[in-house]
Order: sequence, then C-alpha cells, then structure tokens
Amino acid sequence: MTATLGVLMLDTHFPRVPGDVGNAATWPWPVRYRTVQGAIGTEVVRDLRSERLLGPFVEAALELEQEGVSLITTSCGFLVLFQHELQARLRAPILTSSLLQVPWLLALLPPSRQIGVLTIEGTSLGQRHLEAAGIAELERVAIVGIDEAGGYFSRQILGDQAELDTGRAAEEHEIATRLLLERHPRVGAIVLECTNMPPYADRIRALSGLPVYDLTTLVDWALRGYGKERAFLAETPSSSF
Repeated sequence: MTATLGVLMLDTHFPRVPGDVGNAATWPWPVRYRTVQGAIGTEVVRDLRSERLLGPFVEAALELEQEGVSLITTSCGFLVLFQHELQARLRAPILTSSLLQVPWLLALLPPSRQIGVLTIEGTSLGQRHLEAAGIAELERVAIVGIDEAGGYFSRQILGDQAELDTGRAAEEHEIATRLLLERHPRVGAIVLECTNMPPYADRIRALSGLPVYDLTTLVDWALRGYGKERAFLAETPSSSF
C-alpha cells in the first residue's frame, strides 16, 4: 500500500496555489484533507490561548487516522503548540509544523551559524512556539515576518481574501529574505514557518544561496521512510511509531 498523507486544514478560503500544502498537486502521494471548522487563521496565529481549538483538531486527526493515513500534518505552522497533545492522542505520527526541523538543522550547521525563520507575522511567533518545536538553542534562531515586507501577502492570507497575486507575493518573499540576511548575517539555512510559503521557496533559494526548508521538505523526509509499499496503519493495531 502506498503511503497516504492526511492534512488538518484551517477553515479558510484563500487561493491554494501549487506548492501550498492545501493544493493536492503539491504532494507526490495520495492526500486526504480534513477542515477543522471554526479554526480561522488570525486566531491560530495570534491567540496563544486558543485551547478551544484543541478538541476539534484532535477529533479531525482521529478521523484521518481511522481512514488509514500514514502521516498527519497541518496547514499552519503555529499549530506546533498542539504537537505534544496531538501526539499523545494518536497512533499515526503527526508533524504539526515546519519548525520541527529546526533542532536537527541546528545540529547540522556549525555552532556559529543560525537558522533563519520566515513567518507569516513576526510579532506573533515567539519563544513558546520555538520551545514546543523542541528548540533549545533559542539564540541560534533568527525570525523575520513577511508582514514587514509590505504586508500584502500576510493580509491576503490572514484576512482570508479571495485573490492572491503570486507575483506580488513572490516579491515580498524576496524582500523579507533580504531583511533576514541583512539583520542576521550568520544565518546558514532558512525555514519557512508558513505553509503558504513553499511556492516561493525556489525564489528564496536563488536569492539567498542557502538551503531552504518548509513543511513539504519535512513531510517528504518523513514519508520517504515508509518506502513505496508501507503505510503506517497497514501494520497491526499494536504497532507504534
């Protein structure tokens, strides 16, 4: 059985361009989506107390698990705050955020280098999110919000707008990348927190000359471990990840 990906989606309607986790064409595996009703972007990103959403996310994740998905992920990196709670309720593995890559990328780089994080809103991503991702060396993480690059992309996404000018969005990603490198010249790799940013990863790589990681690279790494014939829930009920 081929591995299958399950994605927990926020309750949004903005365009999902190729490369976005919400576009099925992004993934080389079969993908199942489950929308968590009432989970709007502004609350998930800005409200650290959005615990009311944990129950609905657990319920949706259990539904995906019952459908036999091999791995579950989400459509917002800020959901890293739910990583441990969701892990505790599921048998299937779950990766809530691209930020979960940061600890082993820090181990990969020389100690003098930093990981740069581009996020949808710089003032909203803080220590609590980094610690939930298992990041111990907080001083080695440099954060810049794309909202500093003009605000168009963040307004369209967080405002759940019906249109998205990808050319304008790409320009803002380049501006944010320049800000990151100017402010933090020790950055040796870049992680894109936002799951709507992967369509612009190649532009960021070309501009920065650095490796760029996002949720698609994390999911790719995890699902490749299953090979072509193995799916997590195809094993016996007593198995664990």
